[in-house]
Amino acid sequence: MSPDTAGSRPPRPDAPGGGATLGAMATIYFYDVMVAVHVAAIVIAFGVTFAYPVFMPWITRNHPESLAVMHEVQGRIGKFLITPFATLALLAGIYLASDRDYWKQPWVTIPFVILIVLLGLGGAFFAPRERKLAALAKRDGATLSDEYHAAAKPVTIVGAVASLLVLVAVFVMIVKPFTA
Repeated sequence: MSPDTAGSRPPRPDAPGGGATLGAMATIYFYDVMVAVHVAAIVIAFGVTFAYPVFMPWITRNHPESLAVMHEVQGRIGKFLITPFATLALLAGIYLASDRDYWKQPWVTIPFVILIVLLGLGGAFFAPRERKLAALAKRDGATLSDEYHAAAKPVTIVGAVASLLVLVAVFVMIVKPFTA
């Protein structure tokens, strides 16, 4: 597959059942629906995380008494948005890569590994630390302790790395570098 056609849609099947026709306007193919599901799931899963660096420092400076609730909210976002929608993106991506036999393409394998790493970080790193930060912030109230700040620092750093990984995955999926 040449770099300019890697990941592009293969020719549409002419056989009946290849897609659902909506009059003369459009034909909808299941593969295309799955691409939309995959992209939407990534946006829903990770979109909100790009707002954390904007509002968390502001809340820390201006409303530290609210941090316990904010960390609880982050935990709920992880549990009810990030994990389920990242999992949906993973399953849709597995279908997409398998349907077109793209598993050997770096623009598939690199984001696949990144998504697995992000899911692992969610459960093994972020969830327990957000619970700890919520407890510390609740204990500390408006005057945050050195213990709170020390616990928050690695979460901030790993959060920035996680956001960078999301952007790398998006870039690789769109630009398709390293394609044979």
